[in-house]
Amino acid sequence: METTRLILRQWKNSDLPAYAEMCADPDVMKYFPAVQTVADSYVQANRGRDYIEAHGWGFWAVELKSTGEFIGFVGLHAQEANCGIPNAPFVEIGWRLRAESWGHGYASEAASLALDYAFTQLDVDEVYSFTAIPNERSKRVMERIGMADTGQLFNHPKVVHGHRMECHCLFKITKEQWGNHSV
Repeated sequence: METTRLILRQWKNSDLPAYAEMCADPDVMKYFPAVQTVADSYVQANRGRDYIEAHGWGFWAVELKSTGEFIGFVGLHAQEANCGIPNAPFVEIGWRLRAESWGHGYASEAASLALDYAFTQLDVDEVYSFTAIPNERSKRVMERIGMADTGQLFNHPKVVHGHRMECHCLFKITKEQWGNHSV
């Protein structure tokens, strides 16, 4: 899938080193429990690739059209019932970009395309997103793409109890709200 400046696509083996470098960056991982090892990053990227292979959609690799450079991922993921996140099951939208790619509107641009896919191709009625409470940058992206804070806070089930990034907020957009929103 493409926007004016970006390509959202299946992961390539050549993305893995750049992804590992990104996930080892303390700035990129500031609102996650920890930076990731190279091995963990490769496992995560390959899990993303397998998910897309199985479902036809997922957390797509994002590439700059102008340079072909991998800059991160943006996409969709199905959160299952009983996953420990309020309102599940649902389709989640999420992103992670290299720090050098911040501030250019890439996350909002790619996320808007992913939302369009969720509402027109998957025909879901609503899409959710969540982040650690202090992550204002991600919350601003959620707001730019038309999402609203549900007011539901929760302790992320995959974050160690008591960790400073344990508490998360939950945002949502409905198909109707998306149809009335412009980025």
